[in-house]
Amino acid sequence: MTQNQSPPSNIKKWRVSRRGFLIGLGATVAAVAVGVPIGLPRARLAIADFIATGGSFGGVNAPPTSWFEITADNRIRFFNPKVEMGQGVHTSLTQIAAEELEVDWEQIEVVQAGTAQGLNDSMGTGNSNSVSSTFTPIREAAATLRELLRSEAARQLGVPAASLSMAAGIVTANTDPSKSLSYGEIVANADVASWEIPEEAPALKPASEFRYVGKATPRVDFKSKLTGEAKYGYDMRLPNMLYGAVARPRTIEGKLTSAAAGEAPNRPGVVTVVAEADFAGVAAESRLQAYAGVGNMDLEWEDGRPWQQSEIDEIVTVGNGTRVVAQKEGDVADLLDGDVLTAEFRTPLAAHAHLEPQAALVDVQADKVTAWVSTQAAYVVRGELASVLDMDEEQVEVIPTYLGGGFGRKLNVESAREAAILSKAAGRPVHVGWNRTEDMRHGFFRPSTHHVMKGMVDGNGRIQALQHEIASGDVLFSFFPGIASAIVGADFGAYRGARLEYDGIPNRQMVSYRTPLPVPTGPWRGLGLLASTFATESFMDDLAHSAGIDPLQFRLNHLTDSALSQRFRTALETVAEMANWGGSLPEGHALGLAINIDAKTIVAQVADVSVENDQIRVHNVYCAMDPGFVINPDGATAQAQGAIVMGLSSTFFEEITVKDGVIEAANFDRYPLLTIKETPNIQVNLLQSGEEPFGIGEPPIGPIAAAVGNGIFALTGQRLTRLPLRLG
Repeated sequence: MTQNQSPPSNIKKWRVSRRGFLIGLGATVAAVAVGVPIGLPRARLAIADFIATGGSFGGVNAPPTSWFEITADNRIRFFNPKVEMGQGVHTSLTQIAAEELEVDWEQIEVVQAGTAQGLNDSMGTGNSNSVSSTFTPIREAAATLRELLRSEAARQLGVPAASLSMAAGIVTANTDPSKSLSYGEIVANADVASWEIPEEAPALKPASEFRYVGKATPRVDFKSKLTGEAKYGYDMRLPNMLYGAVARPRTIEGKLTSAAAGEAPNRPGVVTVVAEADFAGVAAESRLQAYAGVGNMDLEWEDGRPWQQSEIDEIVTVGNGTRVVAQKEGDVADLLDGDVLTAEFRTPLAAHAHLEPQAALVDVQADKVTAWVSTQAAYVVRGELASVLDMDEEQVEVIPTYLGGGFGRKLNVESAREAAILSKAAGRPVHVGWNRTEDMRHGFFRPSTHHVMKGMVDGNGRIQALQHEIASGDVLFSFFPGIASAIVGADFGAYRGARLEYDGIPNRQMVSYRTPLPVPTGPWRGLGLLASTFATESFMDDLAHSAGIDPLQFRLNHLTDSALSQRFRTALETVAEMANWGGSLPEGHALGLAINIDAKTIVAQVADVSVENDQIRVHNVYCAMDPGFVINPDGATAQAQGAIVMGLSSTFFEEITVKDGVIEAANFDRYPLLTIKETPNIQVNLLQSGEEPFGIGEPPIGPIAAAVGNGIFALTGQRLTRLPLRLG
């Protein structure tokens, strides 16, 4: 808001003119729920198409006065609703804001918006849509504010608005350059509350005039992170605050059946003990004292069934659970009823393993709650805190901090709820920060998956029919109301990336089986993308081998003249050229290729692999990525590199297992990650198409496991069908 004045009363008129939000899934589900006769199978296919094409389920529709504040010294504060968790979104969105507002880079300051700012971000930060969902809203809000400033400057200077030019936060009369006002001067002498905010945004700048958007720009958060000034959830402190710890079950189905304070109140430093039917926790002067206090409570638990990993694997099997046909083109059943090529693939449970475990500092007052939380979804946390404290949401302010990694795990933050309960009981601010074991064992996991691929290739080496059947635990249904599963059937997050996109294949079908697990599961970077692409692109190599055709050429042969196929073709040919596909390689090396589309972004990758002492080594990864329009090439490249590294870590090491109902890994000794020494050289080529940005954070994680597996198959003839990849 400008100059700390109240927003104008007519802000209710504001709407984003060229961007529709809260559509797609919401509209489809609503239509089915009220009985609109589109038919359940068609609704499910529509949702699958919406997901596959990068549909967005949420956005920020707010007036310019919620996005910006202009100070008297002509500085602009840009309130950013998207959370910075290492992906560089504070930088890219600030580039967009500065562009339309016509200010210099040094004038604008990005501020993390909390829930009190009015930027109601229903989607949170995730799903690779931070830039794509806000690109137009930010531009339109900034352009509208720019034109409001122009109109007010015209009034103050006594000249026509059309005669004014704007640059570097200065409005100047073209006919008399001595007549000028800074943005700060304009708002200092304006009745901002009386400004009429138009319903429609003004025309936006053409890309040919961009100064910041599309250019490599240094990240705005580097200095604060390098100097230690940046505050993460774990860093938050207030005077007179306490530290909280909470009792947790030993097993995945463990439930608290009885809780009493026991000797905890007598332990050093313990201030408050909460012992309720479903919650047992302690607030103390130090974190260690809080944990010690929990250890001295009288607690009884019911452990539940002693689950074994083999039982979980058996649940996640194609044929079990709710069956939904999520993609159907042509007639697959008859063509695949005979002598066809078949393969099965499996991927395991996986942890998020982010550097910073979840953390929150909550200060509960009689009529106001302030929470500083390491979260991807501030408005979700606000609702949870209001519910647990029996308060109105307007009484709760959630301020997101920097995140030391998120990857979907911090879409919900149990530590905030726990800190709120303890703060209310203690009457003081309470900080709850989970330790590594809590974070590893008591969160939710990427679900395990099972894939059955079937294909039929004719005598000309052309696929006539292809089917992908996938079984998976829940990903997004864990967070949706029960009606969602009844309407949609299969979890569209679980089968993300499972669609068969080669449109030169006439008969294609993807079938999803929902198999809920006793282990809590949920979103992990890319949702089902890594697992699904591992299966589909590994099988494409199997089909190419059966036809005796080079894997690159085989893929190209199954593309048409459609716009999507042309983008696929460009990405495949580019990455092949980068990797010198078909050229000479060092002795003992081989190349593997894979491609996927996710959030409208196409990513093709080639992995250069070898085997040394029965260990797989990846020497180089080549990546050609078409993310639409790129806001910050450096940031996009870094996102691709980071996703590839995380994907390689999952390809070779990451696996959560259950024994006797207990998650076996408690720290990184049982859950190793890829090291810097094991990280290959990664080259990224950005292929821009169109004038709209697509998603970048997750798509590059999809192809890497399949590319590595295909390289090993080319080198050894051994098809590895289970992650983590292991020879033998």
